Amino acid sequence: MNLTKTLGLALLGSALVTGGASAQQKTIKIATEGAYAPYNFTTPDGKLDGFEIELAKDLCARMKVKCEIVAQDWDGIIPALNAKKYDAIMAGMSITDERKKAIDFAGPYGDSPNGFLVAKSSPLAKIPGTGESYNLGTQQAAAEKAIESTKSLLKGKTLAVQGSTIHSNYADKYLKGTVDIREYKTTEAHDLDLAAGRVDVVLGDATSIIGTLEKPEFKDYVLVGPSITGGMLGLGVGVGLRKEDQELKKAFNEAIQGAIKDGTLKTLAVKWFKVDITPRS
Repeated sequence: MNLTKTLGLALLGSALVTGGASAQQKTIKIATEGAYAPYNFTTPDGKLDGFEIELAKDLCARMKVKCEIVAQDWDGIIPALNAKKYDAIMAGMSITDERKKAIDFAGPYGDSPNGFLVAKSSPLAKIPGTGESYNLGTQQAAAEKAIESTKSLLKGKTLAVQGSTIHSNYADKYLKGTVDIREYKTTEAHDLDLAAGRVDVVLGDATSIIGTLEKPEFKDYVLVGPSITGGMLGLGVGVGLRKEDQELKKAFNEAIQGAIKDGTLKTLAVKWFKVDITPRS
C-alpha cells in the first residue's frame, strides 16, 4: 500500500467527515425521548435506560464507535436531528412515508402493533378483535372491518394518545367523530390520566402498553382490541438519520442485521417487552 493511501485511510478513521455523520467518527450522538418505557426511559437518578439504550450500545460496539445518548423531547426530535444537534434518533420511531419526507432510516429493528389500554372493570375490556392481527398494508379491507367493529363500544368515550405519533394519526383517521381524542406530550402523562379516570382508554404501541402493565399500579388494566400493523402505521421502528448520512445508514444497517442474526435483538426484546419484536423479512 502506498504512503498516500495509508495516510488517507488513517485520516478517514480518525477525523470527522465534513457535512455529515460517518460511522468512522470518534463519537456518534444518538437522541432518545427518555419517556417511552420500555423502549427508553429516565431512571429516578436521571440515567437513560430501556430496550433502545441497551440496543444502541450494542450497535455502537458493532460499529466500533463511541456513542453518546442524549434525551430530547419528542415533538422536536426530527427538527433537531436535521439541525445537526445529534446524528441519529432511537426513540421508538416508526418508519413512515410521511417521516421519510424529512429524514432517512436504518432498520427496522422492531415491529409492534397498536392496541387499547383499558381497565379490566371497564365495558371497553370487551372491545372485539382481541387476539386478532391485521396489516393495513396487505389486508386493508379486513383491518378496516376490524377497526370498525370497535366503534360501538368506543362511541362517546375519551381516548388518550401521544401527539405527533402514528397512533394520533391513526386515531384521527379511523376514530375521529366516534371518540373524544385527547393528545398528550408523553405516554407517561396519558397513562396517569387513565389511572386517574380522566380518560377512558389509551391507544398506543402494544409493546409500550405491555411496559405499562408491568407497573403495580396498572395490575387491574389490560391490553385489548385487534392488533393492527402496516400501512399508515409504518414499516417498523428504525434509526432516524439525516438523508445525506448514507455511510452511517449503511453502518447501522449492518450492525442491526448482526444483532438480528446472532439473537442479541431477540434477547433484548424479550428482556424488556416479554415478547420478540424482531422484524420479520
